[in-house]
Amino acid sequence: MALAALQSAALAVIVLAAVTMAPAFVPCSAELQRFERSPKPDGSLSLLVIGDWGRNGLFNQSEVAFQMGRIGDELDIDLVISTGDNFYEHGLAGVDDKRFEESFSNVYTAKSLQKQWYSVLGNHDYRGNVLAQLSPVLRSIDGRWLCLRSFILNAEIVDFFFVDTTPFQESYWTNPGKHHYDWREVAPRGTYISNLLKDLDAALKESTAPWKIVVGHHTMKSVSEHGDTPELLTLLLPVLKSNGVDLYVNGHDHCLEHISSNDRHKILVSLLLLRQIYRLHLLIASSLPRQSNSVSDQWRWLQGMERSAADLAFYDVFGRVLYKWSVAKSLRPAA
Repeated sequence: MALAALQSAALAVIVLAAVTMAPAFVPCSAELQRFERSPKPDGSLSLLVIGDWGRNGLFNQSEVAFQMGRIGDELDIDLVISTGDNFYEHGLAGVDDKRFEESFSNVYTAKSLQKQWYSVLGNHDYRGNVLAQLSPVLRSIDGRWLCLRSFILNAEIVDFFFVDTTPFQESYWTNPGKHHYDWREVAPRGTYISNLLKDLDAALKESTAPWKIVVGHHTMKSVSEHGDTPELLTLLLPVLKSNGVDLYVNGHDHCLEHISSNDRHKILVSLLLLRQIYRLHLLIASSLPRQSNSVSDQWRWLQGMERSAADLAFYDVFGRVLYKWSVAKSLRPAA
């Protein structure tokens, strides 16, 4: 197993706004809602990924937003992905909670960030009013906002599968301590997880996109404080492996990591059996670092998603590239 773990500084500010179009919604044969958007005319797709960020502009959130706006403009990004823990410490209290604007609308004001944001929920979001964060009312306040429990974004060259990972964590149900989790529309846990995995498996199997990326909040593997998540390794990872998922992107552990492992798999694509080396990459992009001597609000940019190659980079709060990584794949069936 190859492992690259990075931790660094973070800082930034910004102003500017524009109107964004809502993404098109199309029916999906599985139960997961599906949204669509087109890549650039040259076939590429560029995006920013951020996690664990909603802090009313404090803790370097505003500084990171500035760098996101600057680099987003340079790269002409198409969208932004949030890996959850969107609003600290306890999610939103309701659809009229001012933290939505104070932590989102009033912070990510750069022109380049006026694109659609696709968000999943984190454990801190579940400690508030989850239904408020999922409500279309928030989209009427800021049209960039789109947050659902689990859904699919199809961009032709890549399918993104957003997965609600918080209900997988058994301790949140059995030993929540002082915290309260909003399990409305989720309980009972076993049924919810079973249905989600079934729908995800079906959606992954029907996907013909060259790239498949799964987005969740919790770590699958990590060398930082939270470490591995046994429930995801046992329940979710086999589904990703069996369906040839290229990347798993998450937040939660407040650090930057790139973990990869090599496995041989037979991947069924367009009814053709391909034999190839399959590499599943686990990517973590979060804000507040666990170590007190580190600086916060770390984020990752994923750019240049093409039919044959993907280029990724970690940036720090000053806009410096900490780490780059590229992966290519042959899309031709083996003889």
